[in-house]
Amino acid sequence: MDVRRGDLRREISARAFVAADALKRTLRPKSDEGQAVPHSVAAWRRRIFEIIEIGHGESRASRIFDTAIVTLILLNIAAFVAETVPWLSAAYAPYFTAFEIFSVVVFSIEYGLRLWTAVEVPFLKRLPAWKARLTLALRPALLIDLLAILPFFLGMFLSIDLRILRALRLLRFFKLSRYSPAMHTLLRVLVNEQRALIGAGLLLLTVVLFASTGIYYIEGSAQPDKFGSVPDAAWWAIATLTTVGYGDVAPITTFGRLFGSVVMVTGLCILALPVAIISAGFAQELGRRDFVVTWSLMSRIPLLADLEAGVVEKIMPLLQAHNLPPNVEVLGEEQVGNAIFFIASGQVLLRSTEGERIYSKGDFFGVVAMLERDFTQGSFVTKSKCRLLKLHSEDFHRLETASPEIGELLRRKARERREESAAT
Repeated sequence: MDVRRGDLRREISARAFVAADALKRTLRPKSDEGQAVPHSVAAWRRRIFEIIEIGHGESRASRIFDTAIVTLILLNIAAFVAETVPWLSAAYAPYFTAFEIFSVVVFSIEYGLRLWTAVEVPFLKRLPAWKARLTLALRPALLIDLLAILPFFLGMFLSIDLRILRALRLLRFFKLSRYSPAMHTLLRVLVNEQRALIGAGLLLLTVVLFASTGIYYIEGSAQPDKFGSVPDAAWWAIATLTTVGYGDVAPITTFGRLFGSVVMVTGLCILALPVAIISAGFAQELGRRDFVVTWSLMSRIPLLADLEAGVVEKIMPLLQAHNLPPNVEVLGEEQVGNAIFFIASGQVLLRSTEGERIYSKGDFFGVVAMLERDFTQGSFVTKSKCRLLKLHSEDFHRLETASPEIGELLRRKARERREESAAT
């Protein structure tokens, strides 16, 4: 009887151990492939980084996180608009306050998690933890996140007009640039075309100065109260150049009206410049970018993940991003290579006389044909839905001039790929 009891105890203990181990494996963080990773703070930090940065809608947890943040941002904008309606503000003031506190808590946690997981960014891993987090905190996306919650905390410690703080909550709208390719593209266009836009602004300022001076000498004696000085005349010049024409100030002499007509036509031509610059740049960027290129997206490619953060900043604007469905030919057989393709997600099939080869996430192709101006040895066709990053040969040579280490790295990889192909 004692033997049976001992066997029973051992059997119960063994089953309890197995059950506890199974529960531990269930609760253990999972990687993107579904494999369990060690249960530790570093593992949880890595898992959170994968959800908030790398995922971007490709995993269930990432989709839930992105949807929740975007919904909360839109609700914040709606709450701001509704709060300006007097009867809504008076009737639901406690609810608006509670929702504001809830939003700040969520956005603060999001901001803290992004800083905490900064050490998981491949381009920052070589840096000390504090420097990695500081580098990430100074990026535009994180600065927008900080500005989205800062007004609330400033209102707790400083005596600032609450109306100003409520207006600053509109900065949360710019958080959508992280999730909106179109908005991100527009910001990129403004940065890329800043020199042209500054030139157009200086030209407009010059025309305002000349128009103000001209109308001052023509109408100054007839209407000294309205055109008695160049600064007074500047109001009329700006309203006329922008074709607004408020009508509160208008020339009454013949030469003044003739001069005003010339200013109006000139204003139409001048204001068309920045509009054309932005629209052309936006159309060009929108045509070649199907999604937002981010650090987390580039970190999926080992060749790019090994680069320094400063080098990544240089190469990121040059990459063209494309979403492609299955069975699309990316490079045709016997086509002259003019770009390198990096696979951020999905699979690409190479069909050649030697057989077939599958390129998966993290691989790249086209580098040998591009650098040697040679023909491709087969056709590259998407086997599944793919995200590709494309670096044109012109952009590569421009990048190589600015950062020779990148050019040497890609050329070395091309030599290795050529030797591998020859050996095969």
